[in-house]
Amino acid sequence: MPELITPTVRLQASFLAVVAEFHAEPGQAVPWFVKDVDPAALTDPGPDAFAAYVARVLAERTEAGMRRDAGVPMTTLWWAEGDQLLGRLAIRHRLTPNLERIGGHIGYDVRPGARRRGHATAMLAAALPVAAELGITGALLTCDETNTASRRVIEANGGRLTATEGNKLRYLLPTT
Repeated sequence: MPELITPTVRLQASFLAVVAEFHAEPGQAVPWFVKDVDPAALTDPGPDAFAAYVARVLAERTEAGMRRDAGVPMTTLWWAEGDQLLGRLAIRHRLTPNLERIGGHIGYDVRPGARRRGHATAMLAAALPVAAELGITGALLTCDETNTASRRVIEANGGRLTATEGNKLRYLLPTT
């Protein structure tokens, strides 16, 4: 049964396979988390570079370790079953004005080979209590108006459409 886990070096091989899947997906934008992987973590066959990448991702949970371009601490979790990485999810601890407009509290991606199996819906449901533990009482999620799959995931988890801004839909989800 898949579950949200803390990023771990144990899933290095599967993580690298996920990155390759996203890069090979025709006609789709590569998610930011794939672009954000330290180059050495992708090319060094040993565990050290990947361990450094995982340590950086875990440090992003703190003010001192947060990504400067994000402007907020963020908890990244992986959706995994055994040694297979199926997706990743990030919970932003607070929002900047830009994240309020186009990002929201939670972003998620399911690896291309694992889509259409309910993973995104289950992953988001599992993340809502984590968001509550971080002090987020109502999680803001946004998605493109044309992203029917993401709309269904958000609505299946109790998301209430609150506004449309340009081509972005804004949803509020209870975390408890």
